[in-house]
Amino acid sequence: MLTKRQFLAASAAALIATPALAAPIPLAALSQYLNDLRTAEADFTQIAPDGSISTGRIFIQRPGRVRFDYNPPEETLVMAGGGQVAVFDGKSNSRRPEQYPLARTPLNIILESNVNLAQRNMVVGHRQEGAKTIVVAQDPENPQYGRIELVFTANPTQLRQWVIVDGSGSRTTVVLGDLKTGGNFPARYFSIRSEISSRS
Repeated sequence: MLTKRQFLAASAAALIATPALAAPIPLAALSQYLNDLRTAEADFTQIAPDGSISTGRIFIQRPGRVRFDYNPPEETLVMAGGGQVAVFDGKSNSRRPEQYPLARTPLNIILESNVNLAQRNMVVGHRQEGAKTIVVAQDPENPQYGRIELVFTANPTQLRQWVIVDGSGSRTTVVLGDLKTGGNFPARYFSIRSEISSRS
């Protein structure tokens, strides 16, 4: 298994291999890209605040739905649907997940029905680093919910990774493989109620 340092070095090398642009991708273009992204799936690698690495498969169905299926030995499932986020912990004795409103998470910024990164003073950072365009966004009315750092590459525009920074400053990085778009997913993938029933 790769160490955190080896993984980050490999990821950085892959992104730098793309020719650099003189300026970051405009916010309007990034907003349009996200709005056009109705369904997508990809492998992902997650780096937790403690440096531990886990992998899995992500399924996105905009607006408002996402599912993180973690690979063994992880026994975690994270899903969002119906305005709620649910975290199922297979190691817990409880069959019910920990739940909280999607609107209170930075991920809601890219899952909302109409993404407009230029509105409401949402974007607090927009810069180019080599081949990467990095956008830092947060809910200006609720900065305590944390922020999200989105990393894109161009030609064509693609979301490559994001970093969730919570209210305490802890960082969780999710690096995406190539996004496969345009698929159809079963409704149960995003149904918290169905998942609870299947575990009873």
